[in-house]
Formats: sequence, C-alpha cells, structure tokens
Amino acid sequence: MGFMRTILALAVYWVANWAYATDVQVVGMFPGKAVLIIDGGAPRTLVAGGPRVAGVRVLSLEEGSALLEIDGQRRRVALGHGYSSAASGEGGGRVVTLSADGRGHFVTEGAINGTPVRFMVDTGATLIALGATDARRIGVDLSQAQQGIAQTANGMTPIWRVKLGTVKIGSVMLRDVDAAVHAGELPVALLGMSFLNRMDMRREGGTMTLRQRY
Repeated sequence: MGFMRTILALAVYWVANWAYATDVQVVGMFPGKAVLIIDGGAPRTLVAGGPRVAGVRVLSLEEGSALLEIDGQRRRVALGHGYSSAASGEGGGRVVTLSADGRGHFVTEGAINGTPVRFMVDTGATLIALGATDARRIGVDLSQAQQGIAQTANGMTPIWRVKLGTVKIGSVMLRDVDAAVHAGELPVALLGMSFLNRMDMRREGGTMTLRQRY
C-alpha cells in the first residue's frame, strides 16, 4: 500500500506540474515596467522587482528584454518574444512567440553566428536571405560559395549560397542553416523556409508561435 501511495503521489505531482505549465509573452516595455500576456490572458503590466503574478515575476529590464522568474526559473525574454515552460514536455522543442507589427509583418531580433541581426519572417523565401552589408558584418565567407541569380522585387540580382553555422531567434537556435547572400542591400534579413521548415508554425491573429522540431 505504501508503494502504491508513493506512485499515486508522484502521478498527482506530475499532472499538477503539467497542468500549470506557463506561457509568457513580452508585448510591451516601459521604464521599470513590462507588459506581459500570461497563458493567453489579458495584458498585465508588472513592475520590475514587484510581486509575483500568476507564477511570473519581473526581476529586471534591459534594452529590448526582460529578466523574468517563471515558475521559479529565471528566463530572459526579448520584447515581442515568448517563453513556454511546457516546451520541454513536448519533444524537447524550444518555443518562441512573435508579435505582428502594424503592417502585419513578423519582425524580430535574432543572431547569426552570434552577431545580432534583425529578421522578418518570410514564408515565400526558400532560404534565409541576407543583404551584402549584413553578410560582411557577420563575417560570412563567400570565397567558396556557389554563385547564382535570384529574382527580386527590383529585378535580377547575383546571390551566393552559403551555410550559416548558427541562427538564433529567442530560445530557438538551429545549426547549419542554408542561406543566400544578395549582392545588393536588404532592409532586414529574411527568415525563410530553410529555417522555418524545421519549426512547427502556428499563427493566431497577430501572434505567431514557432516550436523547434529538430
């Protein structure tokens, strides 16, 4: 009987922790305050260093990100991104939540090979696309790259096909991602299908959730 009670207690503990997994999105930031959406509820404004709300506390704020305590764990979440404590229970995939801008575009900060890059999600792009300046800033080596031609809104342009060591968006980081470097400039890097094909994508209104599959 003692053994069975122990098993039952562990099962109840597991179910309780699964049921209370927390999903948090940082949708706004002001001096000393962050606006969060917790478990899909209405936006809440939490003061840095203030009390815990629904298992979430804002510890500190930096430019473009908030250090949060979520269910007892410290997580840094960038503005416009999200974190789900249920991610590890679903195949170990990490999750990032993006918010649409006023034009309906999903633009987010990320990094390529550790260098900060501004991305726009583009499901019409086969590969991640970089402009020449971004590629130079990141240090992309074109000496051994395969050269080709691509059709853009401004006509045909030379491109070089490369493989990026790491591409990171929020808590999601992929390795060995195919990309194209354009001879001309792009206003932002395009987060194309060479990255997105390795995600489970879900869009609900002005929110897009990417869950890493592999």
